[in-house]
Amino acid sequence: MELNQIILLFLVVAIVVLVYFIGSAISLWVQALVSGGRVGLLNIIFMRFRKVPPKLIVESKIMAVKAGIEITTNDLESHFLAGGKVLRVVQALIAADKANIALDFNRAAAIDLAGRDVLEAVQMSVIPKVIETPLVAAMAKDGIQLKAIARVTVRANIDRLVGGAGEETVLARVGEGIVTTIGSADSHKRVLENPDSISKTVLAKGLDAGTAFEILSIDIADVDVGKNIGAELETDRAEADKKIAQAKAEERRAMAFAAEQEMRARVVEMRAKVVAAEAEIPLAMADAFRKGQLGVMDYYKMKNIMADTEMRSAIGGSDGANRQEKET
Repeated sequence: MELNQIILLFLVVAIVVLVYFIGSAISLWVQALVSGGRVGLLNIIFMRFRKVPPKLIVESKIMAVKAGIEITTNDLESHFLAGGKVLRVVQALIAADKANIALDFNRAAAIDLAGRDVLEAVQMSVIPKVIETPLVAAMAKDGIQLKAIARVTVRANIDRLVGGAGEETVLARVGEGIVTTIGSADSHKRVLENPDSISKTVLAKGLDAGTAFEILSIDIADVDVGKNIGAELETDRAEADKKIAQAKAEERRAMAFAAEQEMRARVVEMRAKVVAAEAEIPLAMADAFRKGQLGVMDYYKMKNIMADTEMRSAIGGSDGANRQEKET
């Protein structure tokens, strides 16, 4: 391929690309022009180089102009480049204007960049939202457990959307208020008779302070009687006392058994000492023989006495045994 042909091909490609960019830009420029949006042609062309979708910016500008809201093209571009949702912000501004809610572009952009859905917030300001708490269980002073579910009607507070706490905080505070109200009641029957006392007490605490919402009402949807926690606690306490008493008795029994074993060991020890002392008698007698302190006649007299004693013991034992047999 010759050099002239390469240059000609390059020019053709450049012309095609230029026509594509200019053609689409002209289409958007004409659309904005006839709609009163007034977006410059060069501005539309250079949006592509700034990685900003010109179609989104032009359509958002047209939407705002048609609704009678003044927003500059630079504001829309800067909000897109900051990571914001341009279309949702413009829709929120239009919704707020129709509902007579004071909301300018900077505040709407700040709410959007804070991660909140600004259009949903405006819609929630017009139509309050009902959020339901999870099942909250609490115990009255008489030990009876109550389970309650509340429906909280909230309205978005535009002024506190940036930096205000979300729905989770509202639900947590309402749940805490329910627990406190039930827990301070002397009897669960009093709460069942007047369930609206829960909502009145919770509302009086101003739980929406520091949140992005304004609590309009708190309605108790359901109250059920749960377990008799007080009785269960008393039963558990009695069971614990029983186990403690059993453990102490077992300890005393073990100590008594150990003392008994110690006494038996001491008896065996004393018997061993007696046997040892009796074993020394023949040695003492032999020593007495050698020293002349004990004569042969003395020895035989002692043997006769011992034999007589054994005989008497044998007779006494056989008579005792016969007497027992007769009695049986």
